[in-house]
Amino acid sequence: MSQVILTDATFNQEVLQSPVPVLVDFWAPWCGPCRMQGPIVEELANEIDKTKAKIAKLDVDENGVTAGQYSIMSIPSLLVFKQGQVVERFVGVQSKETLRQALLRHQ
Repeated sequence: MSQVILTDATFNQEVLQSPVPVLVDFWAPWCGPCRMQGPIVEELANEIDKTKAKIAKLDVDENGVTAGQYSIMSIPSLLVFKQGQVVERFVGVQSKETLRQALLRHQ
């Protein structure tokens, strides 16, 4: 798996302090649309240049503090972070190309 699995404890270091843009997939195991989004995000994670961007997942059930900080009300929610700030936000299942373009915009 080439995605980073995040927790409330690792979010700051892995995302907010990352030198490259990070796409974070906020999801939960019971969420049907999240299960559709998962393979798309995994495929993108396998294709991107790790020196230019990072792909990460955060289970909202197990990491409610971080999900709450970013007002995650619907999942899947996909946020692009750059230099510790949210620069793009998507709600619902997104295509791989949509997510790839969002990362490219912020490299």
